[in-house]
Amino acid sequence: MTKAINFTRAELSKIRAGKASPQMLDGISIDYYGVPSPLNQVSSITTPDARTIALRPFEKGILNDIERAIINSNIGLNPANDGETIRLNIPPLTEERRIDLVKRAKTELETARINIRRVRQDSNDELKKLKDEGVSEDAIKIGEDRVQKLTDESVVKAEQILAAKERDIMSV
Repeated sequence: MTKAINFTRAELSKIRAGKASPQMLDGISIDYYGVPSPLNQVSSITTPDARTIALRPFEKGILNDIERAIINSNIGLNPANDGETIRLNIPPLTEERRIDLVKRAKTELETARINIRRVRQDSNDELKKLKDEGVSEDAIKIGEDRVQKLTDESVVKAEQILAAKERDIMSV
């Protein structure tokens, strides 16, 4: 359940809220000498100000590959290549775009809920298998209650993460 929450936190960090963040480029990789490599392993990623991300590749020969990967990633940013660095200017968000980002964040929350419930189901199945090994029904019931309590706590944590991200997205 903790893994599901951490995954949700990571996915929500990729959703931009109008501020530049190097995490926005997580998941984008280039073919570097035949090996798919994340951008943060082939370049230095900095945020000189709140609306700009700067990438300085370790080798100038991969500058065009990085630019192409950013364009093909569909993150909605247009790279500006000056021959040494790539700059990504983050445009201010419109109200309509903010609402779309909140919907996307809620989709991530629902994915987290599904994953948490899947863990609960697997745990309950394991507990029921213990019945065949001679564990009392009371002990199994106590275990199921604990699993349900952990499930409820995990869902609340995920909802709190979403609420914080929603406030971040909707703040102008």
